[in-house]
Amino acid sequence: MKPIKLFSHISKDFPASIVVFLVALPLCLGISLASGAPMISGVIGGIVGGIVIGSLSGSQLSVSGPAAGLSAIVLTSIGQLPTFNAFLLAVVLAGVFQVVLGYLKAGIIGDYIPSSVIKGMLAAIGIIIILKQLPHAVGYNIDFEGDESFSQIDGENTLTALQSALYKLTPLALCVTILGLLIQIVWPKIINKQTWLGFIPAPLIVVLVSILLNIGVNDVVEISDKGLVSIPIANDVSGFFTFFSLPDFFQITNSKVWSIAITLALVASIETLLSLEAVDKIDPDKNFSPTNRELKAQGVGNIVSGLIGGLPLTSVIVRSSANVTAGGKTKLTTILHGLFLLISIVTIPSLLNKIPLSALASILLFTGYKLTNPKLFISSYKLGKSQFLPFITTIIAIVLTDLLKGVAIGICVAVVFILINNYRKAFTLVNIDNNYLLKFRKDVTFLNKAHLKAQLESINEDYNLIIDLSDADFIDIDVLEIIKEYKEHCETVNIKLEIIQGKNQNYFI
Repeated sequence: MKPIKLFSHISKDFPASIVVFLVALPLCLGISLASGAPMISGVIGGIVGGIVIGSLSGSQLSVSGPAAGLSAIVLTSIGQLPTFNAFLLAVVLAGVFQVVLGYLKAGIIGDYIPSSVIKGMLAAIGIIIILKQLPHAVGYNIDFEGDESFSQIDGENTLTALQSALYKLTPLALCVTILGLLIQIVWPKIINKQTWLGFIPAPLIVVLVSILLNIGVNDVVEISDKGLVSIPIANDVSGFFTFFSLPDFFQITNSKVWSIAITLALVASIETLLSLEAVDKIDPDKNFSPTNRELKAQGVGNIVSGLIGGLPLTSVIVRSSANVTAGGKTKLTTILHGLFLLISIVTIPSLLNKIPLSALASILLFTGYKLTNPKLFISSYKLGKSQFLPFITTIIAIVLTDLLKGVAIGICVAVVFILINNYRKAFTLVNIDNNYLLKFRKDVTFLNKAHLKAQLESINEDYNLIIDLSDADFIDIDVLEIIKEYKEHCETVNIKLEIIQGKNQNYFI
């Protein structure tokens, strides 16, 4: 594939990077909160995910940063270790393991995830974004930004949180959300792309308008701190450098550090490969993302993040899908979003802290709708139940559990249909005027034994049978034994048997 130049689509990548930055900022902060880590550690992770991983990755649209799927692991791990700095050492070691996995070519695992499951994961993430952002959209900000699990750490779940939000609705937050949605719908239609205004992304207008609205009505209706972005503010340059932390290398002999590192490496790698497959699926340009290179890039990113006080990183589907929706074309988008995170916390943290979460919720609601577009359900249904049932099962499982569990359940259902299809199509039996042809196709395994026995038992005496093995790529020894036993049976009854083998086959039957 011809390499894509970094600045070849800057007119599209620059505005898309602003959208990704606006989406990433509250998610980085929310995941830090849920992980029991310092708030700034999520932003540090987002910066490293954008600049370091973005520069090293071979994916054009994937965006990396702190992942909600790791928050429970991080929270538990920090509690099991003596200090947060000891946890940072585990993050560094996890990065080393990921680099090793990349050189071992473990990225091939992503190629074995069924397409129906990937499509289901995308739709499920879209539904989760909508369900999780609706409370924020109306001003109910109890759950942390970026949560993707059905059971929440606040004791509620996705559905009960919706019910609670109805009773604690904030009119100003709802107005900001509705206004934000209207701007995103109307702005692209009324602005001519040929003018300079056409390069201003609608989400940026949403944020600017929401800040002005927040400031303008502050004396009348005040939005609580929980309803606003909350970035730590450094008083000066020296105070900024206090945000960074170093790993405690004296914990290198702590076995718990090593076990946590291995867990982080495995889970982060799986989530990355899932996200990478999903992003390639929705990429309008159908770019191919090299998985082994991605594991190496993620590993280096986690090493750097751990060394300076950041959370563990993965490729994340919410930010990546926001990138696709915003029209990003190259990995310049993710690099720029990381730079914007860095510049913003240094220069304008006070201004960012005036952004209502309901404004960001409107941006994510718009993204969620595009991910779970009804056309996706219709197209999957038309492919038949062998594709639709794994698709819909994956959606339900992810929404009611979490990403990894849901995908695992979806893969199990897809494998069942693969086995059923292989079971039915492994061979065919045709009868014409007392002459039978049993033709083997594809691979025939021990799973086909019962069906094969039933077919052979249906052949009456005084009939002729040809067993054609020439098109089979693989025949299990158990199946060959059944054929051998049937051959001996034919010698005792009046069945004329002929076995045909291919040129490269030499089965001793």
